[in-house]
Amino acid sequence: MVTRVDGTADESWRDVLEAVRRAVLAADEQDPLDEAARLRVKHHGLDGSTLWLAGEDGFALAHDGSVDLAVAPGARGRGLGAGLAAAALAGDGPASAWSHNDHPAAAVLAERHGLRRARELWVMRRPADEPLPDLVVPDGVEVRGYRDGDRDEVLRVNAAAFSHHPEQGSMDAEDLAGRMSEPWFDPAGLLVADTGSGLHGFHWTKQHSSDVGEVYVVAIDPAAQGRGLGRVLTLAGLHHLRGLGVGEVILYVESDNAPAVRVYEGLGFTHAARDTHVQYRRP
Repeated sequence: MVTRVDGTADESWRDVLEAVRRAVLAADEQDPLDEAARLRVKHHGLDGSTLWLAGEDGFALAHDGSVDLAVAPGARGRGLGAGLAAAALAGDGPASAWSHNDHPAAAVLAERHGLRRARELWVMRRPADEPLPDLVVPDGVEVRGYRDGDRDEVLRVNAAAFSHHPEQGSMDAEDLAGRMSEPWFDPAGLLVADTGSGLHGFHWTKQHSSDVGEVYVVAIDPAAQGRGLGRVLTLAGLHHLRGLGVGEVILYVESDNAPAVRVYEGLGFTHAARDTHVQYRRP
């Protein structure tokens, strides 16, 4: 049975979300809530969102027309996903939903509710101990860690670099502060390209665990593109992550971003079919 959670109710719904997430992760699957959704729930609860629960075995979380849906692996095959999708995707208005690891069941539910395959996000991976090229920084540029006072420039570069990106480009000061309040944040891992009169780009790295690091965000000011700074900053971040002792480095990239994919492949990253996340949309 699928029930809609009243935002004024007690917060036991958080326990369900966490239990389902843990079950999915324990099955070696992708977290059903991306970072933006996790931070929104953590800091704002259900404000502006709608939540449906399938007992304690599944959930569908909708926010601004985007739906995150998950059923614990041990509870699948009982129609819970179909019931959650019917509730969260009712009607024919605009909607979107991600299928992590390109799950076939998600494709069936998407078609049933009029959503079509629209985007592919790749996870690319690289063993951290593979040799790296030496870091050669262009004249007039200093690559260094984040300092107090860099916030506005980081936000400006991010907005310019991702002006057409539906998620990353909307990062504001509150979002940035939320990410920097997370336990993984390390100013030394947010590498900026400083020209003395402003930033031309940054590479924000993330250490997930002792074993895994991430090329979290690489942003280059469009006015500074064509100088090879994307590769320089990516390489600087890889050297930083290797220095932390991680065994593997991952990154997320749009499958149709050919220039970025070429840079990452040139630095030893590879992509496997299983590491494909698909966004379905209903216009």
